[in-house]
Amino acid sequence: MKAIALISGGLDSILAARVVSGLGIDVTAVFFKIPFFCNPKKPGIKPEDAIRKLTGSLGIKLAVIVLADDFLEIVRHPAHGYGSNVNPCIDCKIFMLKKAAEFMRSSGSQFLVTGEVLGQRPMSQNKQSLGVIEKESGLEGLILRPLSARLLNETIPEKKGWVKREALLDFNGRSRAPQIELALKFGIKDYSSPAGGCLLTDPHFADRVKDLLNHNELTVENVGLIKVGRYFRVSADVKLAVGRNEAEDNRIISLALPGDFLFDPPADVAGTTALGRGKFNDQTIQLCASIASRYCDLNGQQSINIIYRIFPLEEEKIITVSPLSEEELVKIRI
Repeated sequence: MKAIALISGGLDSILAARVVSGLGIDVTAVFFKIPFFCNPKKPGIKPEDAIRKLTGSLGIKLAVIVLADDFLEIVRHPAHGYGSNVNPCIDCKIFMLKKAAEFMRSSGSQFLVTGEVLGQRPMSQNKQSLGVIEKESGLEGLILRPLSARLLNETIPEKKGWVKREALLDFNGRSRAPQIELALKFGIKDYSSPAGGCLLTDPHFADRVKDLLNHNELTVENVGLIKVGRYFRVSADVKLAVGRNEAEDNRIISLALPGDFLFDPPADVAGTTALGRGKFNDQTIQLCASIASRYCDLNGQQSINIIYRIFPLEEEKIITVSPLSEEELVKIRI
C-alpha cells in the first residue's frame, strides 16, 4: 500500500508520517512551499532542505510542491475566515488537501496522512472543522490522522485493513508531552518548534500582510519584501524595506525588481540599504531617503547625503536629507 503524508516540518506531521511508515506502508511525504513559511531556528536554510534532511533520516521520500499566486487568493478571500491574525487555516488545509489529492492519484497512492491532533488548535482541529475540511476537499474517509485516529471516526484505510486501528494513537489537546515522548522513541530531534511554520499566525507579520491587502498589493514579490528588515508604508503608492544588518541588506538587494528604488549611504558612512517599491515622486524619494538616513551613523551631523538609483540602472543620484524623527517614523512603521 502507498500513502501521501503532508509534512510541514513541525513535529506532529513528521510523527504521523513515521507512525504510518512503521506499519509497512510506502509513504511519500509532500511539502507545500508557500510564501509564508518560516523556520525561526534556521532562517538562512531553505525549508525544503531542512525537511528533506529530516524525512531522509526516517527513510521517507519527499516531494516539494510550490504554491504561490493560487495560494495568495486564499489569503485574500478565505471562505471560512481568518484565525487570530490573517491565517486562513481551514481554507489553507482544504486547498492543500485538494492539491495533495491530485498528487495522490497521480502517484498511485491509496490515502492521505496528516499530523492533526484533535483539540490542539481551536479553529481548525476540532471535530466539526476536521469534518468540513474532509468533505470540502473531496477526500471523505481517505484522510488518516494517526495521532488522534482512535478518537475519530474509522477511516477507509482502517475499515479495509490497510492499517490497524489499534496501532494508531489517541492524542488530544494542546499538551506537547505525548508527541515529545514519541519523538524520543523514534529518535526524531531536528524539527521546527510549534511557534514556527506559518508567518500568517504572527501578529507583527500579519500587520504587514494587512497593509498589502488594504492597498491591493498582495503579491509573491511583495510578500518577499515584507519578510525582511524594517517595513514602512511611505504613501498609498510607496512602501519601503530597510535592512538591519549586512545579511538583510544583501537580501533586500536580491529582491529588487525593475523600477524599484535602492537607497544607500556614502561609502564612508556606516548604514544600511533600503528598497522602495511603488510610484515615486520627489516627495516620496525624499521621505524614503530621510527614513534610510535615520539608520545611518551621522557622527553628530544634522543632515547626510543618501545615494539612490532606480534598479537595474547604474546611474546614481545624491539627495541631502535630515533623518526622520522617531515620532514620524512610528506613524508609518509597520
